[in-house]
Amino acid sequence: RHHARPGSKSYLCHHFTKPLLELRLGDYPYQAVEWNEPVWIDGVKVSLHPAGHIIGSSQVRVEYKGEVWVVSGDYKLEDDGISGVFEPVKCDTFITESTFGLPIYKWKPQQDIFNRIGNWIRENNSIGKTSILMAYSLGKAQRLLSCIEQTGLPIFLHGAVFNVHQALVNSGWKLPAVQRVQPDMPKELFKGNVVIAPGSADGTPWIKKFSPYHVGVCSGWMQVRGNLRRRNADAGFALSDHADWDGLLEAVKATGATKVFVTHGFQAAFSRFLNENGIEAGEVKTEYGTEDEETSEIKETAGNPDGVTMDPEENAALSGTLEEETNDINED
Repeated sequence: RHHARPGSKSYLCHHFTKPLLELRLGDYPYQAVEWNEPVWIDGVKVSLHPAGHIIGSSQVRVEYKGEVWVVSGDYKLEDDGISGVFEPVKCDTFITESTFGLPIYKWKPQQDIFNRIGNWIRENNSIGKTSILMAYSLGKAQRLLSCIEQTGLPIFLHGAVFNVHQALVNSGWKLPAVQRVQPDMPKELFKGNVVIAPGSADGTPWIKKFSPYHVGVCSGWMQVRGNLRRRNADAGFALSDHADWDGLLEAVKATGATKVFVTHGFQAAFSRFLNENGIEAGEVKTEYGTEDEETSEIKETAGNPDGVTMDPEENAALSGTLEEETNDINED
């Protein structure tokens, strides 16, 4: 998971998630289970259920003396073809994220976004420019591969993206063929083709090796035009691994919960809307703070099973703009 943290005595996860935790956290005692497989902890029945956010992402169902609580974690309702399908879990109390908990956030179908991305890549290729897609290394990057594969063009990955890719391939996932960007690769190799990199790589020395290029940002934040201008990107694609406003409402209603706690995002606005519409709701502060997916990418080579490390320019690309990007998200 994006927000897993080191230091716990043990970890419970879906078996799809185990290689990702090993990559990002290192060697810890991981208990990997199937979805809907019950685990008993001090008399409490615990089970994991598909969240649809990224590969292996899970909601947590907790039952004690007939009362059921569900913690959603991050989730989305649209089936993206790789992350599993969100499962509504009936419960008494539901703890939901609200990353995009404002009515302005309403996503178009994934295929519509993929069509736009594919056309953009082909247009860039026709004028000899490399297409650089900025996306989180875990989740978004894997979704994009099936879209890019349809163009028939070679796909190159930043080291952070490649490490996640390789961990998944090593654990049995069938993903499109890619190449890791190497320092000694000639510029001509990238011309007109496609590169996937973390958003923090933009504007760094690492990215200049692909010139001439166009940058496309893949993020739900691209729904707001000001974010595209702030990023100074050539294109923005509102592709998100989180539920939009309608998805959040649908998920809450599907649980049948009589009490909802809202966290991580626009919790004040979303909880107020729920209360005004007959669903008792409150806010919960997100304990893991503002660190997001890209922050963890800086650290993710520590437990890399293949010993693949990033070159100095890749590391600089990851660390150089994190604070600025976090501020942008908080402002919007």
